[in-house]
Amino acid sequence: MPHRAAGQLLRADGRVVGSALIGQPFDGEQWFQPRPSAAGDGYDPLASGASNLGPSSADLLAATGQRRAEVAARDGITPADVAPDALTASGSGLDPDVSPEPARQQVQRVARERGLDEAAVAALVEEHVRDRALGFLGEPRVNVLELNLALGRLTGGAG
Repeated sequence: MPHRAAGQLLRADGRVVGSALIGQPFDGEQWFQPRPSAAGDGYDPLASGASNLGPSSADLLAATGQRRAEVAARDGITPADVAPDALTASGSGLDPDVSPEPARQQVQRVARERGLDEAAVAALVEEHVRDRALGFLGEPRVNVLELNLALGRLTGGAG
């Protein structure tokens, strides 16, 4: 498994743009957005870790409420329909994946911002849904960096 020993680096236009193992932020409405990060200022591998806020935390409740409103407005969905992993950070704060639900909820916005057919963008998301490991471990997921790289190739460039 030599591809795993090198950190699963991903390239665009011949240069390394990230790792399939570590999430990263994307600026702009034309990109699929990852789940929030609690690692430092966001996706900082040197500050990996969760927020340690529990379900009774007023700070956690306020943060998820704010994220819910922002995601709903950005993606044109009702606040009640916002996928849970669009609201909360992973335990490491570096998770590169989202469940298929938040990726699908972003299709309309991404298609609109890029001037693409919504069906083509939806098909791209479905192509990037990975099944459970070994068919039974974990949950289906979408690697946001890999999806955005494919989106860039679809529209004639990595970014």
